Amino acid sequence: MRIKSFKIIAGLILAILVSSSCNKSFLDRNPLNAISSQTFWKTESDVEMALTGVYARLRSDFFGWQRPYMDCLTDNAFAHWGYFNMPAMTLGNVSPNTGGAISKFYDASYRGISSCNFFLGSIDNVTAITEAKKSVFKGEIKFLRALMYFDLVNAFGDVIIYKESPKSADDSKIAKSTKQEVYALINEDLDYAIANLPDDSYTNGHAVKGSAMALKAKALLFEQKWPEAAAMAKQIMDGGKFSLSNNYEGLFLTSGQTNNPEIIFSTSYLSPNSYHGDFSGAEIEFGWGSHVNPYQNLVDAYDCTDGKPISESPLYNPADPGANRDPRLAYTLKLPDVAWPGGEPHGAPSLTGINMQKYVDLSRIPWNYSKSNLSDQDMIHIRYADVLLIYAEAQNEAAGPDATVYEALNEIRSRPGVNMPAVDESRYNTKDLLRAYIRHERRVELAMEGSRYFDIKRWRIADQIMPLIKNPSGQSLVFEQKHYFLPFQQGELDNNPQLVQTEGY
Repeated sequence: MRIKSFKIIAGLILAILVSSSCNKSFLDRNPLNAISSQTFWKTESDVEMALTGVYARLRSDFFGWQRPYMDCLTDNAFAHWGYFNMPAMTLGNVSPNTGGAISKFYDASYRGISSCNFFLGSIDNVTAITEAKKSVFKGEIKFLRALMYFDLVNAFGDVIIYKESPKSADDSKIAKSTKQEVYALINEDLDYAIANLPDDSYTNGHAVKGSAMALKAKALLFEQKWPEAAAMAKQIMDGGKFSLSNNYEGLFLTSGQTNNPEIIFSTSYLSPNSYHGDFSGAEIEFGWGSHVNPYQNLVDAYDCTDGKPISESPLYNPADPGANRDPRLAYTLKLPDVAWPGGEPHGAPSLTGINMQKYVDLSRIPWNYSKSNLSDQDMIHIRYADVLLIYAEAQNEAAGPDATVYEALNEIRSRPGVNMPAVDESRYNTKDLLRAYIRHERRVELAMEGSRYFDIKRWRIADQIMPLIKNPSGQSLVFEQKHYFLPFQQGELDNNPQLVQTEGY
């Protein structure tokens, strides 16, 4: 952890960048700045304000609206303009001095963890609220800490664990823990959150019991604890608090996100005070500026409406590639032959000819910098379709194909507005065949949501599939064995002699 983290802590959580309307709950109120620590941590209002500050950490880097950029480290998309050094990274140029995406994964996570630990170390000073309420607040914070460590462990593998705020910069200079120890902390935090968070629907930006259960199901899946992951996902499925939305496209637009039963946890925004950013955001960068350029390989992954791949379906017409395709294709990507309602993107045509549609609100056209503060789509971290996919994958690995695996997949495919045929059980009738199909379904369902990078790494297939892709310059992508985990930045190594570099760098 860098020294600057302690400056943030010393400045108190309340100085974290956060502002918004109070319409969504106290998460969106403007906190006070520069409140004395001697007068703070006295009332429930103080605790709520501090909690606001911790949640605000999610609005930065890959925890916020920039999360779709993570797909640019995969076979899904190319990062136009060299964003976050991703084009270089996908050519194998990854080192302790790369910065960019590496610093985004590392810095954002540890800034958030610092805030979580400060909160946990301070809340017991408040005597004006009951222990039961304190447990709920702690549950939310431990969920957030688990979320941040989940990104860290999947980006870097072994990382430093801080369960409380170091008392000094020297105290922060400790050795990293193993990947298994990090997952143990994630599960410990999530168990606490599950036991103490309200068993409610997700409606106001606060983590609920289902949020923690879903993240734990995903953590167990990543640990390859198949029966446990399937069981946790099944509890959510049987709980009745969440369900698929009947509007796939609307999931990713502000107008369709309020009280949406599919969203289990997201980073919240609310214009005009809490938005994606000045001169940036989903419309400006993903739409107007073509900053994320999906690959043709992703387009080709979407089946035709008969459920067959384009290589087999008689419905596929190369002259009209968008016709008779899985509707999720049009909801996610804009093909070269499909014009934007307001014309082509501003001076920035996609280098692959394909644009990102998901999270881009076409009703806000004409896009321009003066309207950029309207971008306030919540960025979804976990949704019910992901839970169904977790169940399908884990149950197939644990027990092989059974009726419940097909049912989970078919529920996703048959949602209104998608209406894809049921899985062909006669074709995908072994564990291996169904595994490949589940991975395919996960790719198309969650495309451009930042899931693919961690998925292809945990499946250990990144080194096989990435070299099959050529970037817009015609260069084959590179992914070596060492790239399954990122290196620590040189500045971190210089600041902490106890930190050992990731193997291979």
